[in-house]
Amino acid sequence: MSEPRFAVGDADADLAERLDQEISAFNAAASGHHDARLLSVAVRGDDGDLRGGLYGWTWGGCGYVDLLWVRDDQRGLGLGAGLLAAAEAEIRRRGCDRVALSTHSFQAPGFYARLGYTECGRTPGYPRGHDDIHLLKHLP
Repeated sequence: MSEPRFAVGDADADLAERLDQEISAFNAAASGHHDARLLSVAVRGDDGDLRGGLYGWTWGGCGYVDLLWVRDDQRGLGLGAGLLAAAEAEIRRRGCDRVALSTHSFQAPGFYARLGYTECGRTPGYPRGHDDIHLLKHLP
C-alpha cells in the first residue's frame, strides 16, 4: 500500500460531489433513512431573469434550507417569504414535520423569526465578529 498524499487547494467540485455521495450513503445506512431528495425553488420575472431562489433538501422527516437569496432590487417585496412558503409546502408534502436552516447574525435572523423560526443553537465568532445562528421551525 502506498503512502497517503494530502492535496490541499481551493474548491474541487469533483471532490465535493464524491464526499457528498459517500457521506449520504453512510448516513442512510446508519440512520435507516433512504429518502434524501434535493429541493429548489426559483422566482423569475417575465423575462426569465432570476429574482431569487432557494436550495436545500429533505431527509429523514426534516427539511433543510441551505441557500436562500433575493436580488437586491427585489428585497422587501415578499419574495423571500414566498420562496420559504413554497419550500415549506413542498417539505410538508414530502412528509416532513420540521425545517432547519442557518443564518449569520448580519444576514436575516429577524426575517426568519417573523416567519416562525426559533433559535436552537449558535456558533459564536463565525465569521469573526458575528455569529452563525441555527434555526428550526416545526411545521403544522
